[in-house]
This record gives sequence, C-alpha cells and structure tokens, in this order.
Amino acid sequence: MTERDDLPLPDYDHLPVGSLISRIRTLDRGGLQTLLDYEQGHANRVQVVSAMQNRLKGLQEGAQPSGGDPAAVGADAPPSAAGGSPVSAATTGPPVNPPSHGDPTNPGQPRGSGSHKKSG
Repeated sequence: MTERDDLPLPDYDHLPVGSLISRIRTLDRGGLQTLLDYEQGHANRVQVVSAMQNRLKGLQEGAQPSGGDPAAVGADAPPSAAGGSPVSAATTGPPVNPPSHGDPTNPGQPRGSGSHKKSG
C-alpha cells in the first residue's frame, strides 16, 4: 500500500475536497490510480472516490492531464482569480441615483414631503 509521503499530491490528507477534485485534473493515469488506491484504503470518501473514478475513466478514453503543478500554491484557484479584468471608468457600471422621493422597494423609507390625505 502507498504511504502518505509517496503520494503525488503533497499534504493530500489535509486538502479540502473541492481543492482535491480540482488538483486531480493535473495528474496522469498512474498518479491518479495511486491516489485512488490510497483514498479507498483510508478515508474512502464517496465524493472523492467518484470524482477520481470519473477522471480516471476520462484519462483512459483519451483526456489529457491539465498540466501545471498540482502542489503549487493556488493550483486549485480558477484562472480568473489570478488576474481578472482591471476596473476602470470604462468598465464600471452606471451611477446609481435613487429617486428623490425615496426607494419604492423600502416601505420604511419616507416617500415624499407632502401630505396627500383625503378630507372627508
């Protein structure tokens, strides 16, 4: 049985499930099979085992590892989190100007200064 120190993902036992599922996409068939065997022999988490089996099936059908270093800091972060679009005057939304009589969606806010009572 594979020892924790021999796993292709360092600190495997402490990775959150979401991070782990993201990082397995960088592994080849051998590395993924090693992790799957380890997972089944230890925590045997249904979600993790299922994700690994699905990914292994994809690799067997011709999918390729996504590349990159699965041990790198931020390896599980989505690509847009690394940079994203800069904010500028050209990319901001229009200014928000509430109506002068108050916000009609907020019943606790005053709606006007005049009284519109009917005299009876």
